[in-house]
Amino acid sequence: MSWTVWTEEIPARTVLDMPVDLRRKTVNFLRALAIEVGGAIDLSRRPPGDAMDDFGVRYSLEVPGEPVIIEYMVMRDAKEIRVPVMVWFH
Repeated sequence: MSWTVWTEEIPARTVLDMPVDLRRKTVNFLRALAIEVGGAIDLSRRPPGDAMDDFGVRYSLEVPGEPVIIEYMVMRDAKEIRVPVMVWFH
């Protein structure tokens, strides 16, 4: 089973409010992030981003070159990353 990404309602609305080009970049980034996080976890490595807790669950990072910050949670059992917070500086 491959890793997937799931966003909560407010981050999903944030993405929908973005200009089309930024929306596309953000969605592609999230898809790639799920693959990268999954690969890191499967190899017992630290996932990308800045750790926000001591449990290896919550991380934060910027979409490179874009005014978007994402906080995500690693749901190991579900092989999923969840995005509860997204900040778009516009």
